Amino acid sequence: MKKTVSMLLCALFTVSLAFSQMTDKEIKKELKDKAIKEAKQEAKLLSKQGWKTMPGELPMEKMIENAWMKQVAENDEGNPKYIKADGNAVAESKTVAEAQAQEFAKLQLAGMIETKVASIVTGNLANQQVSTEDATSITELVQSSKSVIAQELGFIDPAFKLYRDLKDQKIEVQTRIFYETKQSMAVAKKAIRRDLKDKLKKTDEEVDKLLKETRW
Repeated sequence: MKKTVSMLLCALFTVSLAFSQMTDKEIKKELKDKAIKEAKQEAKLLSKQGWKTMPGELPMEKMIENAWMKQVAENDEGNPKYIKADGNAVAESKTVAEAQAQEFAKLQLAGMIETKVASIVTGNLANQQVSTEDATSITELVQSSKSVIAQELGFIDPAFKLYRDLKDQKIEVQTRIFYETKQSMAVAKKAIRRDLKDKLKKTDEEVDKLLKETRW
């Protein structure tokens, strides 16, 4: 077991060292080549499982390739540029299944954003002189903001939508969406800011302190 771990750490170090010695252009090419390879393998597997692309969409390989590139994209600080979420639904019609899958993905996305904001607020509360009752109210408001954040996100064009026919004339749809991390935080803070001011009667200064990030 120790030997396996050592070999894995050695491999990771080798890959990290290799990337550190490459130019941005070379890294992008390396990632694109890997995306194409991964997309071909995943598309082949999905096709075997009966999944198909929606009429008029790009070929499955290309959609998965584009999604993979977004998954590994980083911002200027070296953090993930996008947040990813998946949705899956089964219904008697493709239209209904697609709408449900999209909504599930959006709620999953909003939940991840809510968790990030809650972490920021919790950290800021610990550094401020706030009563236990007030801190509880603020925490509860933030933790119940998922649906509000989802509404604020609006329509999100999915990276891909796939469907397959099931028994009993049912149709299953899976979708994947991405949202820029920095923009998602701005949207979430806007929604929570409004509720903090309207429901808890917080001032702009108090809200600024609660939502302040030390870094992205």
